[in-house]
Amino acid sequence: MQTQKNKRKTSSAGSQKAKTQNSKRDVLPGLPQRDVRARPIPDNPFLIPNNNRIYSNEKKRRIALDMLERYTGSHPSEFRKQIILTNFGYYLDRFDKLCGDSRSQGSAMAVVHSKKADVTIVDFSIGSPNAALIIELLSVVDPTAVLLLGMCGGLHRSLKKGDFILPTAAIRDEGSSQHFMPTGVPALPTFKIQKFVSQIIVERGLDYRTGVVHTTDYRFWEFDQKFKAQLYEERALAIEMETATLFVAGFASKVPIGALLLVSDLPLKRNGIKTKRSAKAVFKDYTDLHLEIGIKSMSEIAERGEHIRHYKW
Repeated sequence: MQTQKNKRKTSSAGSQKAKTQNSKRDVLPGLPQRDVRARPIPDNPFLIPNNNRIYSNEKKRRIALDMLERYTGSHPSEFRKQIILTNFGYYLDRFDKLCGDSRSQGSAMAVVHSKKADVTIVDFSIGSPNAALIIELLSVVDPTAVLLLGMCGGLHRSLKKGDFILPTAAIRDEGSSQHFMPTGVPALPTFKIQKFVSQIIVERGLDYRTGVVHTTDYRFWEFDQKFKAQLYEERALAIEMETATLFVAGFASKVPIGALLLVSDLPLKRNGIKTKRSAKAVFKDYTDLHLEIGIKSMSEIAERGEHIRHYKW
């Protein structure tokens, strides 16, 4: 005769088995599955577990998989492991003509995939909140490397339009990154991605600058004299709207992330603020080279099987 204690054990085991099966059915086919229970728990009495990360919250991950498809119009299994991020539809158009295989438009973002280059490019629009969102969504496809091909306003007097900047860090003057890491944590790129991109640039016989960029969600700062004085004090090379968010959210979400920025205007100089006319000239003169470096960097990371994440979180 089965005892009451044995009955409870049998019932508990059956319930656990059903939960495991349901969890497996909820994961989309063709994507890597994660067993969050297999993650080791450090023996640290001061550690407060964070269950708000996609890699540690299976329910959030399933929602993110659904959202990635809804926002981009592409099933998560279509995304390549090397991903380029951009803010501009023009970059998407040029990438599509150069090497694109399939293109999709979701409710908020647009995507082009290239099997030939083994790269996906995503136009996530503009701003810190969108930058944080796309990193969390992309984390569900476990990318090998993500690279922002962004534009920035040159602040240092030696810069000119068309110059490349490989940021070594970014000032967190925006509101999104604080939801991922405390404000005292610096916004840093994944070093090996920056190193890889720098090698590609040098091999092309081109030059680039390194240094700190200022990320802000403050538009029309050009007319705020107090803010401009602050920029002078910081000695930042350039200013833009997404880099710090991508670095911090990428680190928190276990997404290797780098950035190659193109100086598109010189807002501290007389008549240096970008206009519709000057923006068209920048796209025409520099987009193809910017894209070429980004595609080659990501493609060669794929070809070499480069191990980008060289440490464990």
